[in-house]
Amino acid sequence: MFTRTGFILYVKKYPECVEFYRDKLALPIIFNTPELTCFKFGESYLMVELDDQVPPPLRGETYTSCLRMNVPDVKAFADSLIARGVDVDYQQHDWGSVAKFNDPDGNLCAFKDDEKFEKQVQDGLQ
Repeated sequence: MFTRTGFILYVKKYPECVEFYRDKLALPIIFNTPELTCFKFGESYLMVELDDQVPPPLRGETYTSCLRMNVPDVKAFADSLIARGVDVDYQQHDWGSVAKFNDPDGNLCAFKDDEKFEKQVQDGLQ
């Protein structure tokens, strides 16, 4: 089913939060870009991301987190949710594809393509 799971924490004080998780909590960095840093977080990952990259929430609130599930085929997983009546925002980017959706309580969830994520991990480890 899922190849990896992770948590995305959207933050306004990006440099300070990266420093906190890196230096205070001593989480190892898997990879980073100017707007996100991915940390090893037990058997999962914690991605700290600048919150200006977050699309507007479906219910008008501000998201501060996202439950992330890496899957082999984002489009297929997105289509299966759509077939079950879930509103899905499928996006393709140069860094990979994602499908964002809300649970019944409005919490943000997302599928991410495993292949591009693993490439980011490998590139970050070099």
